[in-house]
Amino acid sequence: MDIKVAHGATPTDAFKALSDQASGQKFDFATMHVNCIVDQGALRLEGAPQALHGATSCLGAMTDKGAHEGVAVFGLIDPDGDYGTAIVAFEGDVHAAAIKATKQALAQADRMGEQPDLIWIAATPGEEEAVIAGVEAVVGPDVPVIGGSAADNSVSGEWFVFDSTTSVQSGVAVSVLFPSTPLSFAYQNGYSPTAHEGLVTKVADRTVQEIDGLPAMEVYHKWTGGEVPTASPEDESLFILSESTLWPLGREINQVGEVPFYLLAHPASANRDGSVDLFANVAEGELLTCMNGTKDSLIARAGRVASLAREAGGLKDKPIAGALMIYCGGCMLSVRDRLGEVVSGLNEALDGAPFLGAFTFGEQGRLVKAGNRHGNLMISAIIFE
Repeated sequence: MDIKVAHGATPTDAFKALSDQASGQKFDFATMHVNCIVDQGALRLEGAPQALHGATSCLGAMTDKGAHEGVAVFGLIDPDGDYGTAIVAFEGDVHAAAIKATKQALAQADRMGEQPDLIWIAATPGEEEAVIAGVEAVVGPDVPVIGGSAADNSVSGEWFVFDSTTSVQSGVAVSVLFPSTPLSFAYQNGYSPTAHEGLVTKVADRTVQEIDGLPAMEVYHKWTGGEVPTASPEDESLFILSESTLWPLGREINQVGEVPFYLLAHPASANRDGSVDLFANVAEGELLTCMNGTKDSLIARAGRVASLAREAGGLKDKPIAGALMIYCGGCMLSVRDRLGEVVSGLNEALDGAPFLGAFTFGEQGRLVKAGNRHGNLMISAIIFE
């Protein structure tokens, strides 16, 4: 297996730089992450593999060479492996779209009825839990499902996903990976629990209306010591994505040893009626814990997650071919002026191997004893031997 990573101002520039590195070899799989302002008509790339997986990434992406505001592409040369990618628009039924995309990707890989080593996904934001359920309906719950939700630059819905022939603004990209060499992964967050917690007593989809029988935003505002503001009587809602980045809400999913693991939900809007909108589903009766992070912890965590992924696969002291990273777009925005430190930490953890990192508006990954989950403000790493 050989992995190349490149970047450019346009998809054509990035793919040409990637192809130049390959010295005539053909890529068997590629994943491309682009700034949403890119010309969608420029996504038809001459010489691109049929298994081309694409999604928008907040303000660009990062590689081992640094952060880039345009396009970054990861190419994998593995003639002994099998890869397939499919794009399906949602058109009302997200679960059915995910099933269809997974089956089409398996058919493209000529591995129908088999379980891939890993599924790489990118859905447009909103119903990621249904996407995971649809994928698992085809391959079962034991296949790792890892990826990140497509993102734009201002949470205004300009995101999209694409492959070698199609782009859609509401849909899912599913890639099935059957590599010829082992891979390993990790899925973590960079936050610590505070002493504040409460039960969800009223919720509708991704809007939490009450915590412990009180207006959810009133409770959350107090938990953060007023750091996250509430909506004024004049406002229908108040966008709080930036202020809440260091104060997400966590749900304890499992414990590793005696250490609890929290899956995070990112508060997006404070509403005049006292409710709060999230970027992930929570259920009535779930216990929410107010979490807290710092810029330093978010910067350091990316390298630590990459190291954990290497350790999980027994690759700590072995050479690796490269890595795919998912780094939450909200986290990126809070440390944007220090992204060089994030890249440096990853380069150290990966021994300088090529990597591509996307900045996403929702993160999907696999947890020990808890299966595939959708969360926010998370970081994941996939390491290829």
